[in-house]
Amino acid sequence: MSYAQRKQLSGNPVLAWTMTILVMGLLLYAIVTGLAYNVIKKTAENLKVIDVEEQPPPPQQPPPPPKDMPKVPPPPVTPPPLIRMTAPPPPIVMQEAPTPPPIPPVIQAPPPPAPPPPPRKVQSAQSAKGDLRTLFSTDDYPASAASAGAEGTVQATLTIGTDGRVIACNVTRSSGNSSLDSTTCNILRRRAKYTPARDSNGQPTTDTVSTPPIVWRLEG
Repeated sequence: MSYAQRKQLSGNPVLAWTMTILVMGLLLYAIVTGLAYNVIKKTAENLKVIDVEEQPPPPQQPPPPPKDMPKVPPPPVTPPPLIRMTAPPPPIVMQEAPTPPPIPPVIQAPPPPAPPPPPRKVQSAQSAKGDLRTLFSTDDYPASAASAGAEGTVQATLTIGTDGRVIACNVTRSSGNSSLDSTTCNILRRRAKYTPARDSNGQPTTDTVSTPPIVWRLEG
């Protein structure tokens, strides 16, 4: 360093200190760097690589047999409750109904011809013995009606057969006493005699006639 530089440095202390610190730092870096290299090199030379084989682990000893333990029955196992599954109903298959065969038309036979009307009656039945009231007598009075004091008037419709006999008797006017009514019809069936009615061909035919009022009255 020249005199002029020392004079300049001595005249400026801050600059002098700065230069001094810089020089010291450079020297310190050089020393540290060199020493670190030598230490690393020496350590690497002294380092020996040793292969260490890993020893296999010792075999495991089987566990000692368990001591006799008291036999404990297993706890009862309750089966789970049965769940009944209701099967769904089978599906309903809708089938189209078969078309019925056409019904053949019914051919009706023509009705039979109406029978010819019966021959017209030209002659009515006539009583062969005249007035029917003459057929009754006091001896014909029913005993039950007489004992009950029953009296009355009976009138009936008679059906006359082809032989002129009475084949049916229907009371159209009752006396109010069943014995008097039934006795009236019984006497007419037994005693009445008619001339049968005639049709237009002159043949005998049935006919109906009405009786005159027949009075039942007790004497005395």
